[in-house]
Amino acid sequence: MKKLMLAAAVLALSAGIGAAQTVRMATEGAYPPYNFVNDQGKIDGFEIELGNELCKRASLECTWVKNDWDSIIPNLVSSNYDTIMAGMNISDERKKAIDFTDPYTPPPPSAYMALTPDADIEGGIVAAQTNTIQASHVAETGATLLEFATGEETIAAVRNGEADAVFADKDFLAPALAESNGELVWVEGHDTVELGEGIGMGVRKSDGELKEKFNTAIQSMKDDGTLNALLKKWFGEGAVQF
Repeated sequence: MKKLMLAAAVLALSAGIGAAQTVRMATEGAYPPYNFVNDQGKIDGFEIELGNELCKRASLECTWVKNDWDSIIPNLVSSNYDTIMAGMNISDERKKAIDFTDPYTPPPPSAYMALTPDADIEGGIVAAQTNTIQASHVAETGATLLEFATGEETIAAVRNGEADAVFADKDFLAPALAESNGELVWVEGHDTVELGEGIGMGVRKSDGELKEKFNTAIQSMKDDGTLNALLKKWFGEGAVQF
């Protein structure tokens, strides 16, 4: 009987270890080219390709979970998944709630986009996605902050006259500007604004071992050049690289 109980305990422990290796990765699925839903209805983008490679290098089995931006940190803290890869800049404010891996992008430039290059970004109305580093920045200026749940809504606010400008990651805004046939332009002198420490993977403060596994994988991709290759693939030859 003791042998049976011991065998059952070992089996249960092994099952627990196996389960611990399945990592649930959360992303927004609405912030191209970092993450988006493609024409086949699947989550795609820079972070999806990168995350899959990081899991492979860390010998982890990973699954993807799509979650709205405004609840993405609370749901990580509540253990509804294990990581966040969603174009999330590392910031001191976010570090109060969660931990971060080493950055997998250098600090990406932010930019103001508007209908005119002289839009009032100091005293006017500026749209930004809620709970972003850009929203925090606008709140510290003389502008009136108009927050939206998604990045697409911030761009729409400029087009329909609700906001004088939108402030977001330049890589996110650039496709909309390019496709607007001149309707949208960068605000003169404010098309490259440096914020944050770079984009990293969010993890719970209690998951130090998981964080280190991903840090090792991120560093290996930096060392062999594959991370820079992915940055160029998704953001173009002019992408900020390591």
